[in-house]
Amino acid sequence: MDKYSFLNAAHTAYFADLYDQYLENPDSVEPSWRAFFQGYDFGSENYSMEGDTVEEVSSQVPEHVLKEFKVLNLIHGYRSRGHLFTKTNPVRARRKYAPTLEIENFGLSSSDLETRFDAGEMLGYGGPQTLQKIIDHLEQVYCHSIGVEYMYIRKPEELKWIQDRLNVANNQPKFSTDQKKHILRKLNEAVSFESFLHTKYVGQKRFSLEGGETLIPALDAAIEKAAEYGVKEFVMGMAHRGRLSTLTNIFGKSAKDIFSEFDGKDYEEKVFDGDVKYHLGWTSNRETESGKEINLSIAPNPSHLETVGAVVEGIVRAKQDKYYKDDFSKVLPIIVHGDAAIAGQGLVYELIQMAQLDGYKTNGTIHIVVNNQIGFTTNYLDARSSTYCTDVGKVTLSPVLHVNADDAEAVVHATLFALEFRMQFKRDVFIDLLGYRKYGHNEGDEPRFTQPKLYKAIAKHSNPRDIYAAKLIAEGIIDENHVKRLEKIYKDALEEKLEDSRKEDKTVITPFMQDTWKDFERANEQKMMEPVDTTTSVEKLAEITKVISNLPKDKKFIRKIERLIQSRQKMFDENKLDWAMAEHLAYGTLLDEGYDVRISGQDVERGTFSHRHAVVKVEDSEEEILLLNQLSEKQGEFHIFNSLLSEYGVVGFDYGYAMASPNTLTIWEAQFGDFSNGAQIMLDQYISAAEAKWKTQNGLVMLLPHGYEGQGAEHSSGRMERYLQLCAKDNMYIADCTTPENMFHLLRRQMKSNFRKPLIVFTPKSLLRHPKCVSTVESFANGSFKMVIDDNVSDVNKIKTLVLLTGKFYYDLDEERENLKRDDVALVRIEQLFPVPTDEIKAILAKYSNADDIVWAQEEPKNMGAYSHMLMHLDEARNFRLASRRPYGAPAAGSAVRSKARHKEVIDYVFDKTKNNQR
Repeated sequence: MDKYSFLNAAHTAYFADLYDQYLENPDSVEPSWRAFFQGYDFGSENYSMEGDTVEEVSSQVPEHVLKEFKVLNLIHGYRSRGHLFTKTNPVRARRKYAPTLEIENFGLSSSDLETRFDAGEMLGYGGPQTLQKIIDHLEQVYCHSIGVEYMYIRKPEELKWIQDRLNVANNQPKFSTDQKKHILRKLNEAVSFESFLHTKYVGQKRFSLEGGETLIPALDAAIEKAAEYGVKEFVMGMAHRGRLSTLTNIFGKSAKDIFSEFDGKDYEEKVFDGDVKYHLGWTSNRETESGKEINLSIAPNPSHLETVGAVVEGIVRAKQDKYYKDDFSKVLPIIVHGDAAIAGQGLVYELIQMAQLDGYKTNGTIHIVVNNQIGFTTNYLDARSSTYCTDVGKVTLSPVLHVNADDAEAVVHATLFALEFRMQFKRDVFIDLLGYRKYGHNEGDEPRFTQPKLYKAIAKHSNPRDIYAAKLIAEGIIDENHVKRLEKIYKDALEEKLEDSRKEDKTVITPFMQDTWKDFERANEQKMMEPVDTTTSVEKLAEITKVISNLPKDKKFIRKIERLIQSRQKMFDENKLDWAMAEHLAYGTLLDEGYDVRISGQDVERGTFSHRHAVVKVEDSEEEILLLNQLSEKQGEFHIFNSLLSEYGVVGFDYGYAMASPNTLTIWEAQFGDFSNGAQIMLDQYISAAEAKWKTQNGLVMLLPHGYEGQGAEHSSGRMERYLQLCAKDNMYIADCTTPENMFHLLRRQMKSNFRKPLIVFTPKSLLRHPKCVSTVESFANGSFKMVIDDNVSDVNKIKTLVLLTGKFYYDLDEERENLKRDDVALVRIEQLFPVPTDEIKAILAKYSNADDIVWAQEEPKNMGAYSHMLMHLDEARNFRLASRRPYGAPAAGSAVRSKARHKEVIDYVFDKTKNNQR
């Protein structure tokens, strides 16, 4: 019979593990448990715990000891399940859970209430306490306005820290009179701001915070206290609910600007399309009440509710890497979620899995859920299968606090608790702010259509400010007119701002993180097409090559890796630089010039196709060697990280990183080009559109392996047609390079320009080691990026067929041209697909004036690739003969035989237009 059988079955394992832990290391358990185990020596002969039944085992234990165990079980029950029985819902009755925390469920009765138990020591008391006092304490700590989930945490020091903090003052707020008045003032700002907008802009969408106004004093308290902890920067992401109030009352954006946006005035810049007012970002400096300065940023966001979270984490990490390498905790990320969004959108899981990874950690994020208990019109019972919307936080064993949003002091108390936990343990923590949404999804929506009972209750419910004011009046802290005075002062100031706003003709949008970008210019398409000096010296290339070709002599490496690294020097000496050398030398020269480089993605350290080997592992220890960080003492920093198996989250993170660090070459590489499909929201909402919407430049580089080598539908195409369809005016660069030198100069151009645009590069697979895909050292040193690469034909007048194409297909056609001995065919490579180099293409067409057959050739099916893009941007393309695969639903065939046959048919048609009917 198990010697612990007399325990409540639900807690046997817990007790047994704890006792075994005590036997192994007494100091590893909390003092109250240690004292208990010392007092009842279960290893002695008095407790042999032998028998076949629970009754036989239990009979060997004195009654008072059994009762102690039952009280311990009761305490554990409150700690584990108390959050299910809290007073946290302001407008609905809580769901019922069983078993309850009634003492009878733990083998105790009312006759035990006045008995003193040693277990009381566990709660921070100096000695034994009565059961009644123990229950009162547990009810206050775990079942009042704050419910806490944390018993799943596996680190004893974190458990002890949390329990000690909860035991202080019974987990009840203790604020001074001045602090209470300050909370009321911030609550008044939140309530008055919304009611002012409701009056002045009737029916306009504002996604009000009404029902969750306590978010404002919570954020205010977090900023003030964080500054005292030494936090220097605060970066926040949130969707639109409550954003306008947060911008004004926390981030200091002038209400005048918001009113101007409400009035729908045109923008002061014609090239700027703008966005709705509750999507815009803001950056400001704030002096706290203690005199400390803290930088505040709230990132711009689209309506894809959780997308901004990944961007925020990237922004934070970039700031940490650049300015706070000694202490990441000096930058604090806070992400505000909605309850339906955090439960329903998979990006949250990706983001949480990043929290402790070397390439993505930010020393802990405070997650605050503005829990309206509804998603548009969907009830919370239809919005998730989990008990709580925050259950995703348990993936990383993060503590979760559920708080009644009507209890202002409890909300501030919980926020400060979360902040202290983050600063202490550098881990995520979640606050579930349980409130309601006063109006529908927006102010024009009628929620009673779908939730009539709930909205009857909400209509009668007082706002959090009035609830708190009544509490302070009852405490004698304020008089009956205090709130009216606060409201009048605040609304009078808003009225002034409204009058000032209406004197302005145009709306001026302040760029996000304007100080970070003050030295960069905004670039139109004409500027993007101007040449950029990307030259360097042969001597510098030689220096870098020497460093990246030599591994430490005192360490053991896999022989094949040694040869590969040494081959870099051989390539340089033989004047045949391959694709990997293009990358390494581009990164090396930029690092040498003081730029930083960050690369992340799946398998990027080695490279999916084993070409990069930017990180070399010592054979015996797996120590990591990064040769690119050994160039010089004054060089920039080279960061490269294999990512988690995520596209959406990681692309968002790296986009945020590039947004906050314009002097870092920030690269995300896909395993295969079309794997970026998983990040489509980032592409649509940020990468292609952010500058037009929010004035935010971004230099993120996306490397997408692309090329038809018979590897099937998912491993052939980077889906370039999708990116090209997103191109307009001057929003990004798209390139498909065919030579190492062009790749080298393309990467350098990205940083040497005095502006930033996203760069999408369709990179090769087979060309990584193609014997003809090499370049000279001289072309690296003194060349430049070529948007178009003309053919090197001996006699232009001989050319009858002019083929325009892009990418790796060039080498297939060039090989066939040699086989056919055709000197009447010219192959011209379009290396930059956007902005389209129309002038250069037209000059090429004019040069080959004798050609009567102009071909656009592509590996991709007719409905994919760059063909439709060329039709849109180049009038002459309408007269081109198209050589491509037929239209298909999938990019490529899975059968190697079929794929090869289709590829051959396209090649044949390029050189013989009579073969079209065989396709």
